[in-house]
Amino acid sequence: MFDSYIKEHIDLCNSLFDLKIDILELCKTVNKTIENGNKVLLFGNGGSAADAQHIAAEFTGRFVKERKGLPAIALTTDTSAITAIGNDYGYDQIFSRQVEALSNEGDLLIGISTSGNSKNVINALEIGRKSMCHIYGLSGKNGGLMNEVCDLNIIIPSETTAHIQEMHIVIGHYICKYLDERF
Repeated sequence: MFDSYIKEHIDLCNSLFDLKIDILELCKTVNKTIENGNKVLLFGNGGSAADAQHIAAEFTGRFVKERKGLPAIALTTDTSAITAIGNDYGYDQIFSRQVEALSNEGDLLIGISTSGNSKNVINALEIGRKSMCHIYGLSGKNGGLMNEVCDLNIIIPSETTAHIQEMHIVIGHYICKYLDERF
């Protein structure tokens, strides 16, 4: 069991080489967004919510090198907003209402969903499109509905949620390393 689990992880790490062009495009878009004075908004559910928070914290704090804080917000952290929006508008609107309130033209939205089908993530990405934001996704399986709404949806080729999440963090950390070299 241990060997097969680690082997799948390693195989997925190797699959990131096939996604290199897309990952670098995301890195360049993050960099350009920040250089243009805009911000990055990240969101997802469950483990993907934690990933959004983790990545945003690396932007605003630091990754490895000392650098200025970079503008990123995880829409998964304001429990008052999440519970009020969920209560008043429904769970499917918890991110879209925040995107409507916080995003500006030129901002970058990164929706994270292992299935690519999380309705609240899809709704937020659609609102971001109307707000003229850049729309990117981190997903898995076959990319789901995120394929239809994202400028770029980076799809981890796995059906295993845990391994998809592991690769999302690898990508998130690489974005942070990329930014460390530029700021």
